[in-house]
Amino acid sequence: MTTTPEDFLALTNAKGRYCYTLDTRDWAGFGDLMTDDMELDVSDGGTGVPVITGRDAAVDMIRSSLTNARSAHQVHTPLIEVDGDEATVVWAMQDRVVWENGPALTGYGHYHERWVRQDGAWRIKALRLTRLIMEFTTPGS
Repeated sequence: MTTTPEDFLALTNAKGRYCYTLDTRDWAGFGDLMTDDMELDVSDGGTGVPVITGRDAAVDMIRSSLTNARSAHQVHTPLIEVDGDEATVVWAMQDRVVWENGPALTGYGHYHERWVRQDGAWRIKALRLTRLIMEFTTPGS
């Protein structure tokens, strides 16, 4: 397995687009970063959300979970391994989600991802979020 500088940069840019389209609610652009059969696992941390299969179902679940919320997602220090047109990536992550008239979450953890190159573009095939810290606050606290 050899990760070229070009693949490293392309995967880093794709994940940057993931955070940007998510936080700006560009759902079409967000979905374009996923394969049709994408698998999403955000069950860590007691969310009660089952593993979701399919790009449309994943986008719909994330969209509904962020209704009436503002968010900021950051990723850094990726561990990237590329093997041809497939890549395994682990990103350190931090997110902040503030729901209107509700709690706010500051979270830290890792995205564990499998990417595939389709038609020259990297797309997420599987994403599993693991949480190390979840801090909830309520307005006025």
